[in-house]
Amino acid sequence: MSGVFITFEGGDGAGKTTQMRRLADALKRAGADAVVVREPGGTPVGEAIRGVLLGPEHGRITPLAELFLFAASRAHLTEEVIRPALAAGRVVLCDRYADSTTAYQGYGRELDLDFVRRVNEAATGGLKPDLTIVLDVDPREGVAAASEGGPDRMERESAAFHERVRAGYAAIAAAEPDRVRIVPRGSEDEVWREVVRLAAPVLERAGVRLGEEGA
Repeated sequence: MSGVFITFEGGDGAGKTTQMRRLADALKRAGADAVVVREPGGTPVGEAIRGVLLGPEHGRITPLAELFLFAASRAHLTEEVIRPALAAGRVVLCDRYADSTTAYQGYGRELDLDFVRRVNEAATGGLKPDLTIVLDVDPREGVAAASEGGPDRMERESAAFHERVRAGYAAIAAAEPDRVRIVPRGSEDEVWREVVRLAAPVLERAGVRLGEEGA
């Protein structure tokens, strides 16, 4: 079996983590124990960077510094965890990856998109997911849901910022429709059925069948 790399993207409060965990559970039942990681994070170094990036106590971080911090976490995670897992033929599920940087720092922070692309390319070594599932959510609803326990630094951003992020994901999906698929907002089970529909063909090519319990 060759490795499979699936990422979950979307605005804050879109339900990425819930759907990724459901897919991980389904894969385990199918006999394919997935490697599940998150961005920023996934390694001790990445988790330390995550604390700086998301902790509201750190206040403002300049857009360029923010871009490089996300890239540093991603570069370490890619080299230390993702590439070795894929080389071993495992399924890797990641809560956010390079598309988040394009959406948040490129479109949200309005940094030069070509520069963001080059930073992403350097951090990932050109690695792209086999499938990226973008869970769409109205920014106001999503941020309200995500920040119930107290908003992190990104969730504190303006409504206009989060609207630009949403538009960024739409642009990414339009540019790469074979890889990036947008799932409209719905109930958890409705979204899950769409996640299974999108992921099943990619996984089957690698010899993994989700089976009845996946749906």
